[in-house]
Amino acid sequence: MTIALARRYRPKRFADLLVQDHVAAVLRGAVARKRVAHGYLLTGPRGVGKTTAARILAMALNCPNQDPSGDPCGECENCRRVWSGSANLDVVEIDAASNRGVDDARDLRERAMYAASQEGRYKVYIVDEAHMLTREAWNALLKILEEPPPRVVFVFATTEPQKIAAAAAPVMSRLQRFDFRRIGPAAIRARLRQVLDAEAIAADDDALTLISRHADGGMRDALSVLDQCLSFGEGAVTAERVREVLGLVGDELFAEVLELVAERRPAAVFPLVERLSSAGADLAEFMGGAGEALRALLMLQLGNEPEGLTEAMRQALQRVQGRLEAGDVLRMLRLLTETEAAIRRSTNPRLVVETLLLRWAMLDRTVDLEQVLQAGQRGGSSAAPLPPPAPPLAAAPASPSPPPPSLPPAAPATEVVEPSLEAFRGAWPDLVAEIRGRSRFLGEALAATSPSALEAPWLTVTLAEPNPLFAERLQAQAQAVEEVLSRVSGRPLRLRITESGAAEGSPAQPKPRRMTEASIKADRLRTFRTRDPALDTAADALDLEIVD
Repeated sequence: MTIALARRYRPKRFADLLVQDHVAAVLRGAVARKRVAHGYLLTGPRGVGKTTAARILAMALNCPNQDPSGDPCGECENCRRVWSGSANLDVVEIDAASNRGVDDARDLRERAMYAASQEGRYKVYIVDEAHMLTREAWNALLKILEEPPPRVVFVFATTEPQKIAAAAAPVMSRLQRFDFRRIGPAAIRARLRQVLDAEAIAADDDALTLISRHADGGMRDALSVLDQCLSFGEGAVTAERVREVLGLVGDELFAEVLELVAERRPAAVFPLVERLSSAGADLAEFMGGAGEALRALLMLQLGNEPEGLTEAMRQALQRVQGRLEAGDVLRMLRLLTETEAAIRRSTNPRLVVETLLLRWAMLDRTVDLEQVLQAGQRGGSSAAPLPPPAPPLAAAPASPSPPPPSLPPAAPATEVVEPSLEAFRGAWPDLVAEIRGRSRFLGEALAATSPSALEAPWLTVTLAEPNPLFAERLQAQAQAVEEVLSRVSGRPLRLRITESGAAEGSPAQPKPRRMTEASIKADRLRTFRTRDPALDTAADALDLEIVD
């Protein structure tokens, strides 16, 4: 009978624990100095060595050939029985998932009162999946953990220590806790190479990279996948075989996604998703892999070196590295994060994935406004220089307030008009056209108004329909409109905005609206623009969108 690789290559000494040096050093020292605690709590992700560490501790405590450093020999009868999980009078392993009740805990407590099989030995109880024990079971164990019998050691292993803290907080203070780390892809890849060399089996580097990435920090999972690949066929372990065993798509498809986004080819999304669906690929897993590719690309752009990349993926990232801005990649990752749960829950994940990929391909590119402004100040070709704010009008407002930004100059398009209400009504379309030439949005807001009263120096305009956005823009940039009004009338004029049906002379007040995520974001961006006049001016002048 063939033994699984995960069991055959399970560590036998503290020194063999992968990436858990902080745990190994303390346990080894405790054994060597005869300062072993009566209770330990080993926590961490699955497959990182918690139960293995507990077995090594049990081996070391009862090993007749114990090394002076505290390591067991790993070869004596006692060590072999503990390492293999065979029946042992002094080392008992319990699965708390199937022995979780108060009666099981009482039985364990009674058995712990008996001495070890031989003088000088320890009785070690290893409780796996300890978070499955009920509150009553923990209460039954609390007394023996407070006053344990001599030479009895309890080792609890769990992936969810927070559940133990919630169910039995007093127990936590009576145990020494050790947190096991996830094992990095590089360490897993090196260990897999050692195992294959010992088995005299060849393997591609990309194949081991795929396995280590799929293992997600668990050495046991990596060895189990390697076992599957060895059972799948003869000869060297290749990347193609690993992808076939795990149902992974090729890196060339992730590279294709990056290419179509960089080249802004949304039409290529549909045939790509069709190929994935025809091949039976898991779309949620595919988008997870696409997210990993984007993360690796962002790391490269920011000067970091991502781990776990195949050579094909590394070349693909290098091809698009300079064609996408880091800010755009970050926005794509945010879109993926917002959509990931919907992909897994949806009854039509294909539609969700297609929509997300289309948004990536059609995403507006970010512009560094600081660079745009600097280029404009140098007279560069990327943007026209922005003018300084216009001088204040003769009739200044009574209360001090920061001057609103002026708009880029435009050629005067309106002839001089008589300073009367009828003259302004007749010339209003020309005035609107001139303002629209400076700022499209401000022009649209002004077009929704009409002159309703003239009481020098105030010209009152009325919004035909309530529109909070138009009212806010007209109030924020009234000075720009007043400059044009003052020029065409030959006298200083001020602008007052009202709504249709409001009392004459009363300013337009935005109606309360329901708070939504979009409205909150719009309010935040509006505040941001108000605080920085230069930014607001540049956004209007260059017709840019400011993203959060």
